[in-house]
Amino acid sequence: MTTQGIHHVAYRCNNAKETVDFYKAALDMDLVLAIAEDKVPSTGEPDPYVHVFLDAGANNVLAFFELPNSPAMGKDPNTPDWVQHIAFHVADFDALTRAKEHLEAMGLDVLGPIDHGVFDSIYFHDPNNHRLELSAWRASPEDLQQLREIAPVMIAEWDATGKIPTHTQSLHGS
Repeated sequence: MTTQGIHHVAYRCNNAKETVDFYKAALDMDLVLAIAEDKVPSTGEPDPYVHVFLDAGANNVLAFFELPNSPAMGKDPNTPDWVQHIAFHVADFDALTRAKEHLEAMGLDVLGPIDHGVFDSIYFHDPNNHRLELSAWRASPEDLQQLREIAPVMIAEWDATGKIPTHTQSLHGS
C-alpha cells in the first residue's frame, strides 16, 4: 500500500469559531468544511461535537474538534512544549520575516527566526496553546538528498547505542 498524502490532521480546540477566526487572520486558512454530530460515528458514543476543517494549502487540511462535554484540554505533562507542534512551510526567508511581522502585529509572541541549518523557523501559539511553526527551506536539493541518505544510518546508530549521532551536528554550528 502507498499513501497519497495526509487527508487531514486533527487536534482539539477550546472554541471552534475562535480557532477558525485565528487561523484565517494569522495564516489565511479558509474554512472548507464543518461537521456537527451528537454521537461519535466510529464508536456510537453520545458525545456532541463540532469538527472544522481548514485549508492549509497544497491540498493539506488542518482540522479541529470542539468537545463541549469533555474535560478541559490538557497536554502530556511528560512531553516538553517544544516537541508537540504543527509546522507549516512558507516560500522563503522573506515570507517568514513578513509572517513574523504580521503575527507580532496581531499581538502574538513570536520566537525566531531560528537557524536550523537546512531551514529557518519561527514559533508561536494558537488560542488553544498549540505550538505552531512556520519554516522556510534553505538547503539545496543536493543537501537534502545527502541528509535523506544519512538518515537511516543515524537512526540505526541511535537505536544501537542510545547516543546522539554526530552526522548532522554541523547544521546548528556544533
